[in-house]
Amino acid sequence: VQLQASGGGLVQAGGSLRLSCAASGRTFSTNAMSWFRQAPGKEREFVAAIKWSGSNTYYADSVKGRFTISRDNAKNTVNLQMNNLKPEDTAVYYCAADKEPRGWGTTKTKLYGYDYWGQGTLVTVSS
Repeated sequence: VQLQASGGGLVQAGGSLRLSCAASGRTFSTNAMSWFRQAPGKEREFVAAIKWSGSNTYYADSVKGRFTISRDNAKNTVNLQMNNLKPEDTAVYYCAADKEPRGWGTTKTKLYGYDYWGQGTLVTVSS
């Protein structure tokens, strides 16, 4: 099982990026998926999560209104559209998938709520 994140890069403050995460080895169409990020010298933190059906999403307060998570179960992918980026958004972004089918509880914002992780993609926002 592999999660491959892509789409990171260097962007100026106020700009946009779209991250994608492609899963292979199994389908995650019945599993919650999420994005986390880790800035230099800081712990990995929750960014956004999406329910297996796509009908529910949840965001960290720091990105609410600027980031949008979406998924395409037919393509086994999850995306993160990031608008109005700020220097404090600079981090390595990781996609993750829960192994429990149809889960959507309080663990959706926790590292231990996810069993599969991608390798990360670096987002750098310059001021």
